[in-house]
Amino acid sequence: MDIQRRFLREAIGLAYSNVAKGGRPFGAVIARHGKAVAIGVNTINVTHDPTAHAEMNALREASQVLQTSDLTGCEVYASGQPCPMCMAAMRMAGVTSVTYAYSNEDAAPFGLSTNALYAELAKPFVDQSMAINHVPERFDTHPDLYAEWIRREARKTQMVQVTQV
Repeated sequence: MDIQRRFLREAIGLAYSNVAKGGRPFGAVIARHGKAVAIGVNTINVTHDPTAHAEMNALREASQVLQTSDLTGCEVYASGQPCPMCMAAMRMAGVTSVTYAYSNEDAAPFGLSTNALYAELAKPFVDQSMAINHVPERFDTHPDLYAEWIRREARKTQMVQVTQV
């Protein structure tokens, strides 16, 4: 069996196991260089955390195992089609590829599809059902927030360079 099918079957197995424990039918495996580095299942029911999707839990574990938030070179294998939140998190982390078994179309009859959310997020802010407001606010007593952050990052880089010399 090829490596892609092996990790995908592992993700599905995690989902079945999670269902047997009273959880939702989602599991994920993150692999790098052909080896599994992290797994996750949906733990929303247990943690009451709406972000505790299988992929998010696996991303958190992979970041800890690899000691980096840059997951470039990692592949995600998921039992179900990732939702927009998970897809965005994987993109922000630099995940190289995503492979899933069950599509949103497969999930729809069971109330598990996220197609409506994908469609909602594709609309301009003004047309979305959730109120989204941009209120530019600045402190006169502080430097620009982003400028301050980049200044501190540059200082950290300089300090690392000095200690390496």
